Amino acid sequence: KDYNIENCVNEFSMENTVPTEVGYQYWFIGKDFLDGRTIKMSVVEPRAATHPAHTHTEDEIFFILEGKAEFYLNGKTKVTEGYASFYCPANSTHGIKNVGNTTLKYLVIKKYKQE
Repeated sequence: KDYNIENCVNEFSMENTVPTEVGYQYWFIGKDFLDGRTIKMSVVEPRAATHPAHTHTEDEIFFILEGKAEFYLNGKTKVTEGYASFYCPANSTHGIKNVGNTTLKYLVIKKYKQE
């Protein structure tokens, strides 16, 4: 792959968001750009979650940009606000939801397994 300034810089654009039932997502680095390493921003409406707690075989990191999030990890929860990170080890039951009255914005950093 030819990496150059045109494809190595990704500036947010509402036109390229992916709608969800509770907001939208924006892929800054998609699954096919590198070797499965990704960065995605999720935006979630107040008092909502993109999906219920779940497990998968990859590690995952959430980084809160703004809003109030409740993290769930293996039966325990912690509420935090902007500029906090949450590490989800592979095969752990984890989740995140917006427990605030404003929009929650967070980055998801994950490496998907290549097939």
